[in-house]
Amino acid sequence: MTAAGDGPWLDDAAGRLIRPYTVSNGRTRPSTALDLLSQVMATGTTPLGALGPEHAEALGRCAVPVSVAEVAAHLKLPAVVTKVLLADLVDCGALTTKPPAFHHNPTDRSLLEAVLDGLRRQL
Repeated sequence: MTAAGDGPWLDDAAGRLIRPYTVSNGRTRPSTALDLLSQVMATGTTPLGALGPEHAEALGRCAVPVSVAEVAAHLKLPAVVTKVLLADLVDCGALTTKPPAFHHNPTDRSLLEAVLDGLRRQL
């Protein structure tokens, strides 16, 4: 039995009927470097060739800038599979990417020392 809006790929009792690696044709490495926080957005270019239903759904989710993690959550797919799908769409020009913007230096020495001090106080 299929839940409303899930299409033929999900079953209420059994879960996903298609294995994630099948969705990505067995590929586990995206051709484009994508972080979970990377922003992806549709370019408006129609992809050439036939893409799977997951590609179409991913592209539909990218009408506005959205993170890779959000797309994976909406598709109910592992992040690595979602990265492969999104990289396919980037390769054909249907998506553009933007690396995550960090407003601070995550390796700032004073920040790391403060974290270390806090951890020592907890022990």
